[in-house]
Amino acid sequence: MTKQHPEFEDEQRFIDHAYECLETTKTDAWKIREMNEASMGGTYQARFERNAFDEVLVGRLTQLDLGDSALVFGRIDRLTESPDAFESFHIGRIAVADSAREPVVVDWRAPVAEPFYRATGREPMGLARRRHFEVQGRELLGIEDELFGAGHLGVGHDEGLDGEPASSTPTLRGYSTLLSVLSRGRTGQLGDIVATIQAEQDEIIRSPQQGVLVVEGGPGTGKTVVALHRAAYLLYTFRFPLEDQGVLVVGPNRVFLRYIERVLPSLGEAGVEQVVLADLVRGHNFGAKDNEAVARIKGDLRMSQIITTAIKDRQRPLRKDVEIAFGAGYLRLTVNQSKVLVSEGRRRFRRHNAANHWVETEIVATMIASSRNPDADI
Repeated sequence: MTKQHPEFEDEQRFIDHAYECLETTKTDAWKIREMNEASMGGTYQARFERNAFDEVLVGRLTQLDLGDSALVFGRIDRLTESPDAFESFHIGRIAVADSAREPVVVDWRAPVAEPFYRATGREPMGLARRRHFEVQGRELLGIEDELFGAGHLGVGHDEGLDGEPASSTPTLRGYSTLLSVLSRGRTGQLGDIVATIQAEQDEIIRSPQQGVLVVEGGPGTGKTVVALHRAAYLLYTFRFPLEDQGVLVVGPNRVFLRYIERVLPSLGEAGVEQVVLADLVRGHNFGAKDNEAVARIKGDLRMSQIITTAIKDRQRPLRKDVEIAFGAGYLRLTVNQSKVLVSEGRRRFRRHNAANHWVETEIVATMIASSRNPDADI
């Protein structure tokens, strides 16, 4: 491991300082909780407020408990107006500040941390250097630097974990660090990839909140772990609405849930509920299996065409006009109107779900318009 890196000792001291700040934050939170618990009695409202505050403190303490996971795993140096000066940020699992409330570690989900995952030689995003740490707990084992700017592509690694220059690998960020992580022994539980997220994965994780996001890929391509990191990102970015609404992870079985149960807590998010389908719908046997003949038919490639044909067959207009009493009047949809909407939905959208949503919206708009103009037709 690269203990000959010129800044190895400095970075180890920084990591030690970051953990000291984390421990101080934990101690302060415990003291506040003890003071809160000591204020017994009072009115019903006072007790309610005390319990609510205690719940917040417990959540904060849970967030600060990283277990054996490394707090800091990287650093970025951004260019400034001065050609000889850089603005440095250390990237980690959660944000940590010192006693003066100055940031020591930046949360990996913060906007300022995005270049750590996205910067490339062609799009350096203002970076001069990206540094990866191989860390085991609080101990720094290796440093890998990627340099940007004149003479550097910003891809692969200018100095690997062994301290020697290495050939660039254009498609992988933090190549040596990634290989080191992959070589570690398996624990029987899914681990996080927060230190080795690649640009394509980060693009999925940081996608806009609106709508449904579907992550597709073959077995073992990282769909589950990317989806869990996205959940952690959404909880960080949209904390206010999502924390009250809650986040639900639905798995196929309890073995799977046990396999993934440590990912979100290791990222500082412990309040997520994880269930299987049977927990959501009572009285149904989700463990039932088809016999071999039925399973073979359902698994046949030709079944996809049958399903496609069945869906298209159900994309049909009304058989007769619809009239719904609404207030003092009526909402109407004619057979001709429904034909036009179904035909237009098929023309505009390749996928059924997208067309279905558009047709539903247009039906509502058409029926509302009919209440204002009873003779309208399209």
